Amino acid sequence: MAQASPQIAIIGAGIFVKSQYLPRLAEISEIVVLKAIWSRSEKSSREAADIARKVFPNVECKWGDDGLDEIIGDSNIVGVIVALAGQIQVDMSLKLLKEGKHVLQEKPAAASISEVETALSCHTSLYNNPSAQSIWAVAENYRFEPAFVESRKLMPEIGDMMSVQVIVEGSMNSSNPYFSSSWRRNFTGGFILDMGVHFIAGLRMLVGCEVASVSAMTSHVDMTLPPPDTISSLFQLENGCSGVFVMLVSSKSPKIVWRVVGLSGTVQVERGNKDGRHGYVATLFTANGETKSTFYPFSGVTEELKAFLSDISRASLQKGSKIEAEPRSSFVEGARDVAVLDAMLESGMKQGAFVKVKKV
Repeated sequence: MAQASPQIAIIGAGIFVKSQYLPRLAEISEIVVLKAIWSRSEKSSREAADIARKVFPNVECKWGDDGLDEIIGDSNIVGVIVALAGQIQVDMSLKLLKEGKHVLQEKPAAASISEVETALSCHTSLYNNPSAQSIWAVAENYRFEPAFVESRKLMPEIGDMMSVQVIVEGSMNSSNPYFSSSWRRNFTGGFILDMGVHFIAGLRMLVGCEVASVSAMTSHVDMTLPPPDTISSLFQLENGCSGVFVMLVSSKSPKIVWRVVGLSGTVQVERGNKDGRHGYVATLFTANGETKSTFYPFSGVTEELKAFLSDISRASLQKGSKIEAEPRSSFVEGARDVAVLDAMLESGMKQGAFVKVKKV
């Protein structure tokens, strides 16, 4: 007998839920049942549910403390997507994990490395039996983007790494839903950390190596944004290779590129679009002067959702066995992204002092 599709709920009904999670879940509706959407307010919950009902006609609206309790008490809901403001996500995730729900939490994993350490300690203390642990995944779609997956496979062709460059020139006026006016008003967590983890994830994915230490300078230029909004950092990988990470939040000429230079060539991933589709151009520059480029449309959110659904389906089939999140979406992996940004921000507050990245 075929296994029934897992039933899930979404905690949160904001921009990203409406613009990304609901459309992406709709694309894979044959393998998932969206049973409920929760928000603090009835209005937000109903608005998101109205969108979801086009594909999931039986989705329920939940709001407030009572609605949350109903989701927790529903044994048919085995997985929950948590997509709230960054500063409250961890507490919500731990609450749901304690009640036996599998959780896919929107990035960042936490607001700081100290919060990461506390969260991991709390998660461990929830269970007397490690095999009873629920899955705690972090939604870092960059690790699932085909451009990074395929570019990582090209790395052996460039030989020993000599230099790594990550340049992020973002625009708060772009059409990306992250940058809407309402998002700007409500955001309180610091854009460098909240979005920066994406670019660190891409870096770590490409080089296949951890960042060991950093030195950074930060500044606050656009006063409509929370500080800091600019960071320039030198970093050293554990393999000895050095690199630079530059992130400008408010730029009139958006550009996002990762570039790894080796003795025998270069691998580059650049965000862009082709034929009206947004995605990445992955390029291999070889030692003999050849250039090979491939465009990969965005699909990381869909792929990370598939991975989470696969994980919770395995957990249902293998009750009594410890099932961990797909490594690319594990909480620890997301925590390591936070550790790098946390070290850069600490260095920035110390006027560029050398800071070692904490091990997670």
